[in-house]
Amino acid sequence: MLDHLVYATPNLDTTVAEIEQQLGVQMVEGGRHPGLGTRNRLLGLGGRAYLEVIGPDPDQEQPPVPRPFGMDTLTSARLVTWAVAVTDIDAVVTRARAHGYDPGDPQDMSRRTPAGELLTWRLTPPATAGVVPFLIDWSTTRHPTNTGLPTVELTSFRARHPDVEAVQSSLSALNVDLDLTDGTTPALTAVLRSTPGSLTLT
Repeated sequence: MLDHLVYATPNLDTTVAEIEQQLGVQMVEGGRHPGLGTRNRLLGLGGRAYLEVIGPDPDQEQPPVPRPFGMDTLTSARLVTWAVAVTDIDAVVTRARAHGYDPGDPQDMSRRTPAGELLTWRLTPPATAGVVPFLIDWSTTRHPTNTGLPTVELTSFRARHPDVEAVQSSLSALNVDLDLTDGTTPALTAVLRSTPGSLTLT
């Protein structure tokens, strides 16, 4: 099940302003990721799915490691990857490995909301160009969509890749469905719609 889309940007405030103007909604401050040098804004996509717009946090010191999602080299905003929600992430990883795909070892993550609430979760390492999703397990933490996010409609979500067969094999190992077609370069595309307008993220 789709948990969230990750839209990375070199300038969070600028990108968020563009999305808000296009869709006529106000995104919610998600929080900061201590030690990673990033912060995010969130927008619901219906059900337990949401859009995460993530960018550098100017109020944090330069992190000791590169920021995630290739953010340090981005020149424009890009839909870089997506996450699938699972329960018992260790069991899902074991099953995927048995079917020929290794999602990587789960990692513990956390962030504080602007209200000070500590959110914790576990995830497998996201790829920079993530046609194959990473896994996320929220366990007992309150899911971001349960915080009253403004919501728009996700009308389509699809991907293209030059090796459809290999990607489909990895998706099958994760028991994940994706609208996947052949293309010269890996890419994700999502179309969002609200009453004022629509927006295509690539």
